Amino acid sequence: MAGMTIGKLAASGGVGVETIRYYQRRGLLEEPARDQLYGGVRRYGAPDVQRLRFIRAAQGAGFTLDQIGELLDLDATDDRARARALATERIAALDAKIEELAAARAALARLAHDCANSGGGPCPILAAFDAG
Repeated sequence: MAGMTIGKLAASGGVGVETIRYYQRRGLLEEPARDQLYGGVRRYGAPDVQRLRFIRAAQGAGFTLDQIGELLDLDATDDRARARALATERIAALDAKIEELAAARAALARLAHDCANSGGGPCPILAAFDAG
């Protein structure tokens, strides 16, 4: 896996080349020096793939890029307490989102029920969204 181009690195992480460059500008991924052995093209290795996959997995868990940067920094210090705190904060945010989605689902279910059981007049679903 050593000696990959940025395109191969991007493909291995399921992202585009511009995403790799963005992560580099944000300081999440290293930008290797140009290697004259490869005609001045930057080359990436297995550690870069591993770091990219970590970033993508953390994003999948809902962490922001700032939080991911902090998690990456914590990896070097082994600060488990802060890593746990970040995870706990993320869990609380997910719980709040779940509650919000459950309330939206319940409201929509009520509207669908009302729509099915109303005899005439405007559809309750359409009326609910036409509040303006």
